[in-house]
Amino acid sequence: MLDGQPVAVFQPFIDTATGQIAGVEALARLRDAHGHLHSAGPLFADPKTPAAALRKLDRAVREQAFARFHAAPPDWFLSVNISPRWIGRLRPQQALPSLKQLAGSAIDPRRVVFEITELGGASQRLAAVAARYREAGVRIAIDDFGAGYSQLDRVLALHPDILKLDMRLFQEAARGGPSGEVVKALALMAEKTGCWIIAEGVETEAELHFALECGARFVQGYLFAKPELAFFDSDAFVEHFARLRDAYVQKKLAERMRLMALRRQLAELFTQLKSDTQSRTPAVTPATYPWLLRLYQCDRHGTQITPNLEWRDGRWQADDRYLGHNWSWRPYFYHLLAEGWDERRLVLSNTYRDATTNQYCLTAGQFIDDGARLLLVDIDASGL
Repeated sequence: MLDGQPVAVFQPFIDTATGQIAGVEALARLRDAHGHLHSAGPLFADPKTPAAALRKLDRAVREQAFARFHAAPPDWFLSVNISPRWIGRLRPQQALPSLKQLAGSAIDPRRVVFEITELGGASQRLAAVAARYREAGVRIAIDDFGAGYSQLDRVLALHPDILKLDMRLFQEAARGGPSGEVVKALALMAEKTGCWIIAEGVETEAELHFALECGARFVQGYLFAKPELAFFDSDAFVEHFARLRDAYVQKKLAERMRLMALRRQLAELFTQLKSDTQSRTPAVTPATYPWLLRLYQCDRHGTQITPNLEWRDGRWQADDRYLGHNWSWRPYFYHLLAEGWDERRLVLSNTYRDATTNQYCLTAGQFIDDGARLLLVDIDASGL
């Protein structure tokens, strides 16, 4: 038995293009005898909770959500959660209870999103059921995308319209570190498959900035609103979002200004280095260029032909270990080869994590000696 009355509450999705509410997610709560609301999440996570009781709660909340959504603005969408556990118990071609509820609600299916939580061991019927949802006009979202047991092939087989990044992974990534690159890669994959990205659990300005950097179409979280019984006005967060977005833009502009300043410094550095390419003791030092990590040269095919020169103990020291290594296969390097060879200009790579030192770097390069050699500089990107 469940201790409380099932209640649907709604948390808004903020459209990152307008700052307006684009839709809401229906979430389950239980109202106790004193009128207080409690999350039903722990019940769904507890294996001791009877499955029949969970199904009853799930359908009661969905029924309420459909009924109350008639009062929402006509351009909103409603997102409701669907568990693969229920799908796994369905017989082939059995009528889908969620679609029967939706049909009885008289809501346009095109305004509805079914969120399928990424649970391990989901039924093989999941793709077939998702196809039936789509035939009915409903859009499909994958919730908790990127969670520990994600299977990309299974996700792609569902042809989702929306991917909701796993909240814990997203929040960890927003704090920096390797998980940030994982989330950006997931977001890029979503973009290439035509999916919208929703960043959920956005609670801080830093998390919003990271969501925008990942190209999130919608954001959701306590930075804007907690789940509530009543709907907010569509423009309730427009001004708040505009201030946060402007702060993000100013931050990115400042980053761009630093990058432009770096390019000017690099132009000066390369002018000095090109007059001293044969020396193992260049006149330049990190005192003038504090982001300077190492200097080296490759032939036009990407094979390293000089030692790495690294500043240690107050002087340049040569490291011969990488002589003869070919770097042309690295994404940042063939970018340099392609652009730099054609235009004879200084080219700066994107930020990457160095496989040897595990630090974030940039590589700048310019061809010298009529294109016979490529002069390269590795840069510490952590402070840029």
